[in-house]
Amino acid sequence: MARKQSDYLASLLAEEEVPETKPDVPGAAPSEAVSESSDSASAPSPAPARNERLRGTTLLGRESALARVASGEVRQVTQLLLDPARVRVWKGNARSYEHLTEESCGELIDSIIAEGGQKVPAVVRRIEGDPDHDYEVIAGTRRHWSVSWLRAHSYPQMQFVAQVAQLDDEAAFRLADLENRARKDVSDLERARNYAQALRDHYGSHLTRMADRLKLSKGWLSKMLKVASLPDQVLAAFASPADVQLKPAYPLAQALDDRAAAPAILREAKALARLQEERRRQGDPAITANEVIARLLAAPERTAERNGPVTYNSDFDRPAVTLQSVNRQGVTLRLHSGSGMSLEELVELARCVLVDLEIEGRGLHR
Repeated sequence: MARKQSDYLASLLAEEEVPETKPDVPGAAPSEAVSESSDSASAPSPAPARNERLRGTTLLGRESALARVASGEVRQVTQLLLDPARVRVWKGNARSYEHLTEESCGELIDSIIAEGGQKVPAVVRRIEGDPDHDYEVIAGTRRHWSVSWLRAHSYPQMQFVAQVAQLDDEAAFRLADLENRARKDVSDLERARNYAQALRDHYGSHLTRMADRLKLSKGWLSKMLKVASLPDQVLAAFASPADVQLKPAYPLAQALDDRAAAPAILREAKALARLQEERRRQGDPAITANEVIARLLAAPERTAERNGPVTYNSDFDRPAVTLQSVNRQGVTLRLHSGSGMSLEELVELARCVLVDLEIEGRGLHR
């Protein structure tokens, strides 16, 4: 097609498109028509024959353009300016909305302010039966959160720019997943749990079908679903769920399948969760994800070593207290005579042993 013809057809299609953005407000005023020049009367009139020829060509072009739109060959995209309070976030999205913060969305917030508004539209779909919301976000959760935050912090007129799409839940999931794959701030754990839910909701628990639809490796998807099975008790051992990444977390999820090893891992996770909380209160650095995983994986071996009697010596290098057994019935301690320690010192040492067991999750209150 010649360049002039291509440009001409593009202009015809442009005439029929819906405006790029428009306020979603009933009774919104239409765009003002461009006023004619004051000296238009003095402008020479085009030849009548040329006018008729152009009018006929325009009508034919418009009919062709409309036919292409109706057939789906050309799609008109409507963008709306919405109040984010009237838009809810779709539950099928991997991103955890409640974990978004001013810090995690800081760059996006600064960008929206600098550009005078949101430039990249989110994808939403219309909903019915919810008196509080008109749309739900399929892709663009961070944009929704950021605009909502700006409206509550000195930018009350900020609008949420969205593109409306007609999608069923499975198509919405695939669209949201494609966007989240490019986002580094969506953790492997968030995606893994999102996949696990989608496997049940959209693919009848058929992993191969889901892998084919998402164009993913079946083996990789299987590993993601395995990581999704990590219990909340283990996740609490990490400073943040975002620290749980696929490669190091997969062996941990496998280890929990071992019935002999799982109790020790869960006890260690409980102890680590307490330490993480204590460090948060004191303002100390959190235990790193690599260290957490190393300690959890080593827990079964350490427990096996501790199952035998453990003796604590006095300052005179003599046996003072022996931890003989720890089981569901209780803790058995032996206090040795001839240790060189006073009764009060022996009792304090025994108390320290019991406290250590509590921290490890093997104490009397487990």
